[in-house]
Amino acid sequence: MKRNSYDTKQKELILEIIKNKKGEFTIKDLYNELNGKVGLTTIYRLVDSLAKDGILNKSIGKNNSAYYIYCEECECNNHFYLKCDSCGKMCHVDCDCINDLSNHIVKNHKFKLNKEHIIINGICDKCSK
Repeated sequence: MKRNSYDTKQKELILEIIKNKKGEFTIKDLYNELNGKVGLTTIYRLVDSLAKDGILNKSIGKNNSAYYIYCEECECNNHFYLKCDSCGKMCHVDCDCINDLSNHIVKNHKFKLNKEHIIINGICDKCSK
């Protein structure tokens, strides 16, 4: 029983840090911010679980590193993410145009999008200059 309580405290600590993150982060970022309060294996396990549960979006950067972003609970039904292939920045976008794309894909390609986890890659304005 004591171990479950400890695991819960670790999970709460990690979730608190993740929810306060602005933009993407890596497991190494979390580990460094926790200053040894939680082991690396526990962080990997929890982050993997959160990504599978849809609480985090996972993407792979140019250097094959995994980056994560917290999927904020929002009221919008038409959101997606834009991810810069150069700097790795990912931002949340709430835009009705995703409905047209989703309808096109369903109609013409017989594939239903999971609108909560759409990531569109490209180059941000800052990196394109």
